[in-house]
Amino acid sequence: MNSLDAMASAKLKGLEKLHLRRELKTSDRRPDAVIVRDGREYISFSCNDYLNLSHDPRVIEAAVRATQHFGVGAGASRLVTGNHPLLAELEERLARLKGAEDCIVFGSGYLANTGILPALVGSQDLILADELSHACLLSGAKMAGAQTVMFRHNDMVHLEELLTAHRGEHGHCLVVTDGVFSMDGDLAPLPEMAALCERFDAWLLTDDAHGVGVVGGGRGSSFAFEEKVEVPLQMGTLSKAIGGYGGYLCASRPVIDLMRNRARTFVFSTGLPPASVAAGIAALNIIESEPKYCQRPVDLARLFCWQMQLPAPQSPIVPVVVGEAEKALRLSAALAEEGFLVAAIRPPTVPRGTARLRFTFTARHRPEDVERLTETLHRLMPEGLMPEGVRGL
Repeated sequence: MNSLDAMASAKLKGLEKLHLRRELKTSDRRPDAVIVRDGREYISFSCNDYLNLSHDPRVIEAAVRATQHFGVGAGASRLVTGNHPLLAELEERLARLKGAEDCIVFGSGYLANTGILPALVGSQDLILADELSHACLLSGAKMAGAQTVMFRHNDMVHLEELLTAHRGEHGHCLVVTDGVFSMDGDLAPLPEMAALCERFDAWLLTDDAHGVGVVGGGRGSSFAFEEKVEVPLQMGTLSKAIGGYGGYLCASRPVIDLMRNRARTFVFSTGLPPASVAAGIAALNIIESEPKYCQRPVDLARLFCWQMQLPAPQSPIVPVVVGEAEKALRLSAALAEEGFLVAAIRPPTVPRGTARLRFTFTARHRPEDVERLTETLHRLMPEGLMPEGVRGL
């Protein structure tokens, strides 16, 4: 064995000892929250397609028509010849949904955040990030080269302390957070956060990947409070509730024009395929016109929490923290035997000691699916399986 393979094998063995090695499993996702693995059907509670729009006939038809007309690929970066006509329409629609002046679409959410942050701040600037921010926000912060300091999760007192201590030392300051946190399902306290940012002349960026389409009447976390919160940088994805693929930033016209010129993951990436763009437009039509449908995933999450005696959820995401990775894997396997797909989430996706089952609810789950799931969970969880009780929201 050469040294490269020896290194890789040794690291994989280390992951196995910690129950952290992962394997790809072929998953045939079908309509109505059904998934097929190894020839067996499961009800999936592990998908971010919250509105099941990836299988909606209207969305599929739009993608097919766009492919037939424009082809399967954009052909080049958008600044060369890859800026096909559908992209302008999608950006206009997203800006309108988010109440912003303009929008730019990236190849993915990860590409968006690793392009946005370095285009806004540099080595003389400051980034303050919620400690549970998504990995792509932290990657973008690292690429920006700014001094980056974490504040305790959703702790506005700590954020204020950091702003007081560090803001005056830097030319610009960017505060970043998830709008809806992907592993805990809770919302960032955006009204308080926005007020702090205004007071200290800091720029607030929210990653709303898990908010758009399902909270705030479908418009996302900035709209999930009594009044719209003025967030100058609203980032999100097209790959969760919108059902397709891609990322975006909604902001002012000067900021978006800067991104078109200086966000490296935009400038040097091929444009989104026409099918993905058309699917996004069709999905936005549904989100804007069917608010009750957009509310359904959160309603089903509330049913689950009520039956499990958990606090009411703020989003379609409900974590059940069990502690150790091995325990999460064991409970996930037991649920699979009962016909439910619920993935065990382990470090480094979540902090060590907080391995969990992450339940996600979609518009096409049935109440009876949720009721059977909770009945199964009550039966499978003997006393002591879940340390310190069940962690809710």
